[in-house]
Amino acid sequence: MQLVNAERISPAATGGPAILPQGEGKASYASSLPTQSLARIWKPSRSATTSGRARSDQWRLRIERQSGPELEPLMGWTSGTDTAHQVELTFPSLDAAIRHAERLGIAYEVHLPPGEAEARRREQAAERQRHAHAARLRRFSDQTLDRLGLGQHRDAYRDALASATDSTREGAAPMEVAHDTSLPLDVRRSILMNMAFNEYLQDQATSEGMPEHHRQSRLAEVETALRALEGAQHRQRAA
Repeated sequence: MQLVNAERISPAATGGPAILPQGEGKASYASSLPTQSLARIWKPSRSATTSGRARSDQWRLRIERQSGPELEPLMGWTSGTDTAHQVELTFPSLDAAIRHAERLGIAYEVHLPPGEAEARRREQAAERQRHAHAARLRRFSDQTLDRLGLGQHRDAYRDALASATDSTREGAAPMEVAHDTSLPLDVRRSILMNMAFNEYLQDQATSEGMPEHHRQSRLAEVETALRALEGAQHRQRAA
């Protein structure tokens, strides 16, 4: 069973935006639900008649109707063949509800409360910016190492940039960082490459005529420190 989704924004029943995630997947087990089924995921609003917060963090999932109800002509009862929508499931988190819909292999629609929708948008935008910055830094690192004749260390610097948590040294000179043996090698590589990237960005701003960025470039100094760091490592391995 295939999960067919399309990214879109639509009004939710509660007045907030609903997000239908994009992706394709397969059901992790045999499901009797039709392939065109749609799961609606939402967080119920707290009742205005109570100040209690019990179950206020729970999310619910319900399968939307595929066919409308029918009126039984003899007794006037309402009936129908689509019973999946009668089941309403409760989950402790949004991710748990989404994982269940993905396991079923059906499309799902997430209805977020108005305040939470805006916060989630900001969080997603910040995450995209972080990923874009990390990708740009990796490209810069590869190009810088190739230009300095250190291309054989590409993977090592990528790992250092991905894992090192201390990537700045306020006021430290590049050569001081290169020779600071109290710092692990990965941390020194990460600090120096981040220094080089920041100097590159500052140089770009200066070349574009931004007066607040008029300053002396230290990019050549940082590149010298990178060469010194890798040269010292080479000599240690050869000794």
